[in-house]
Amino acid sequence: MKKENNITMVKRYANLALIYSVIAMIFGVFYREYTKFSHFTGRTNLSVMHTHYFLLGMFFFFLLMLAEKVFSFSDHNTGRILAIYQAGLNITGLGFLMRGLTQVWGSELTRGLDASISGIAGIGHILTGVCMVLFLLKIKKKAV
Repeated sequence: MKKENNITMVKRYANLALIYSVIAMIFGVFYREYTKFSHFTGRTNLSVMHTHYFLLGMFFFFLLMLAEKVFSFSDHNTGRILAIYQAGLNITGLGFLMRGLTQVWGSELTRGLDASISGIAGIGHILTGVCMVLFLLKIKKKAV
């Protein structure tokens, strides 16, 4: 990959790390304030959104930025994998949000709706996991 493209990808990964760090902080504040406002004191899936977005968003893209700087692993397929990874991360986040809000509201879920929410989060985790492996294989190929 050309040097200009490498610099572009390093900046893209840095920007994504920044964006996901802000999203993580927003969800952290939302969890704290929404449960306080709702007088909710139990456990809720809203609490894990903050850490998921920090680790799978900010931290992951920060590591990709460093790996790109060292190995220049990005190629013509990277954008597609990047888009699917982000879709998976945000689908996972949507599953956690739906589950967490129903927990705070004390909603009784039908078995079908309960399974649907779990399925949404599961699909997001699968997409994220597959893309993570694809990124690691790209890095490994350039590192060896």
